[in-house]
Amino acid sequence: MNAPRQPLPLPRSVTLSQALQGSEPLAGLMQRMDQSKRRLAAVADLLPAPLRQSVRAGPLDDSSWVLLVDNAAAAAKLRQMLPALVARLLEAGWSGPEPKVKVQAPLAPGATRPAKPG
Repeated sequence: MNAPRQPLPLPRSVTLSQALQGSEPLAGLMQRMDQSKRRLAAVADLLPAPLRQSVRAGPLDDSSWVLLVDNAAAAAKLRQMLPALVARLLEAGWSGPEPKVKVQAPLAPGATRPAKPG
C-alpha cells in the first residue's frame, strides 16, 4: 500500500511591486514610470485646472517623454504650453528629452486596449 501523496507546496505569491523590483528590466521600467510622474508633478501647477485633469504622464525613455491627453483640443492647448513646461523642467533640474503630446482617451474601468496589428 502506498502512502498518501503530500500536496505540492504552492509557490509564494508576490505583489506587482515586488515582481518589478525583482527584475532588472522591470525595475528600470518602474523607475522611468516614477520619473515621468514626477516630471508631470513639477509642471502641473502651470496647467489650467480643466487641462490638468486631462493630462497623464506617459512613457519616458532616452529620446522622448510623452504626455497623454484625453482629446485633440487638450492636445492643442498643451502643445502651445510646451515652451513654458520645458522652461519649468529645466528650472527644476530636469534635463533630457523634451515632452511630446499624444491623444489617448482614458479607458473605462475594466476595459483593455486592443492589440496593435502586426
